[in-house]
Amino acid sequence: MPILRTEHVSKSYQHEPIIEDISIALDKGELICLLGVSGSGKSTLFHIISGILPPDEGQVFLEESVITGQAGRVSYMQQKDLLLPYKTVLDNVALPLVIRGVPKPAARAEALAHFRQFGLEGAEAKYPMQLSGGMRQRAALLRTHLFGSQVALLDEPFSALDAMTKRAIHRWYLNLIDTLGMSTIFITHDIDEAILLSDRVYIMTGVPGRIDHELKIEPGRPRPDDFNTSEQFMHYKREIIRLLHL
Repeated sequence: MPILRTEHVSKSYQHEPIIEDISIALDKGELICLLGVSGSGKSTLFHIISGILPPDEGQVFLEESVITGQAGRVSYMQQKDLLLPYKTVLDNVALPLVIRGVPKPAARAEALAHFRQFGLEGAEAKYPMQLSGGMRQRAALLRTHLFGSQVALLDEPFSALDAMTKRAIHRWYLNLIDTLGMSTIFITHDIDEAILLSDRVYIMTGVPGRIDHELKIEPGRPRPDDFNTSEQFMHYKREIIRLLHL
């Protein structure tokens, strides 16, 4: 039984269709990717899943509950980390707990308990401008986790990182979601990233955007360190390029 699914979701702006008949499913503990060119409606779909936008048609389900149009039921990390520059890293991370009504001392204590696991130990009193790109992403991911949902939506979470930092963050994040049992959907334009991280890849194409294909990536996680140089990896990459008409 999927932990999250959409059924036949469509959305238009000013009578112009943006996405059409989108049905996807996320299993518990799974990491899936939405991959497509700019303008295919990936972020619009995330806005609908997160409850920011209502669909024109279709429904969103969390387990068996309808959550269509209900904000706050899934965690959502947008493309920019949106860390507040005037708050310390600890207070930035604790913000979801404070919003839920947890007293600030208790919220700080709960957030602090996760700092080692998220690689943020020693950064508690720093400000976002004092952090590297990788550390900022770790802080943003912890804040997303503390929203408390079983499902996380990540919109291009690693796009601002350089190649070496991105590789390290990929390994760290895969270990983290396995440890925490997190279920994640992420958006990327990076074909290599989609193949390296995902259990399954949904290919979005066209205007309005549609899910045209679904690829299951083998072997399962954890994958060999040299997977990105394997013929199997290159086979997936060639197939995705073909499906995206690149």
